[in-house]
Amino acid sequence: MDFFEVIRTRQSIRAFQDRPVEPEKLQQILEAINRAPSAGNLQGYEVYLVTNRACLQALTKAAVGQDFIEQAPLALVFCAHPARSARRYGQRGTTLYCVQDATIGGAYAQLAVTALGLATAWVGAFNDDGVRAALGVGHDLRPVAILPIGYAAETPEHRSRRALVELVQRIE
Repeated sequence: MDFFEVIRTRQSIRAFQDRPVEPEKLQQILEAINRAPSAGNLQGYEVYLVTNRACLQALTKAAVGQDFIEQAPLALVFCAHPARSARRYGQRGTTLYCVQDATIGGAYAQLAVTALGLATAWVGAFNDDGVRAALGVGHDLRPVAILPIGYAAETPEHRSRRALVELVQRIE
């Protein structure tokens, strides 16, 4: 699929088929994430690949009952790793760059998922401590996004976007 077609067709999917994701597709997604740019190339984040049903259920609970998470065959959880960014960038690395890094990695994952004919939705509404508990990680990591991934079991209408004249502010 052409890159701009991927961007045009990507949408949030919240219903998944009971069908596994092929290992080679998952590998391509993970490789895309690893190629994402990051501040100072520090990759100030961690990615958790979750296929364990109990963990997916715990993530669903932490995400205020967004049950489509546990319907998916897997989820990727992106956590900022402030200490990785702080080494070079101090406070700004701790509070901003690691979060940006995790977000860029998640965006690359979304585009790779779409390009491979799979589906996902960005989940940002969750209890941080609940996500940490589900993953078994400490407070040194900051959950940023959960991406449940699978084959779509729905085809929602594409939603309208802001007009570019509203979105883009020109300074000439």
